[in-house]
Amino acid sequence: VQLAESGGGLVQAGGSLRLSCAASGPTFSTYAVAWFRQESGKEREFVAAISWSGDATAYSDSVKGRFSISRDNAKYTGYLQMNSLKPEDTAVYLCAAEPIGDLTKSNYNYWGQGTQVTVSS
Repeated sequence: VQLAESGGGLVQAGGSLRLSCAASGPTFSTYAVAWFRQESGKEREFVAAISWSGDATAYSDSVKGRFSISRDNAKYTGYLQMNSLKPEDTAVYLCAAEPIGDLTKSNYNYWGQGTQVTVSS
């Protein structure tokens, strides 16, 4: 399956963005999906994950209460709603599907190319 992120951009601190992760086919509906982020020169960081059915979610402590992950399996699309953005949220955000083991580890079979999110102070 191919994944394509969109929705990134430049936003002021305190603002909001909604990222989308569009998949190429229906097998997306059978995979858990996650969002990671990566700053230049740093390791990839787990942000949020959602089960294939959407019934279970997980968040990193740094985004809990501000970000919300969701999915629409009929549209083969995952979402990350980001509110109360902070400058430290600046990174390339990547979506991933079909985890191998722990959902919070960057061991996924499918990855998108990423979308840049920049939060100005």
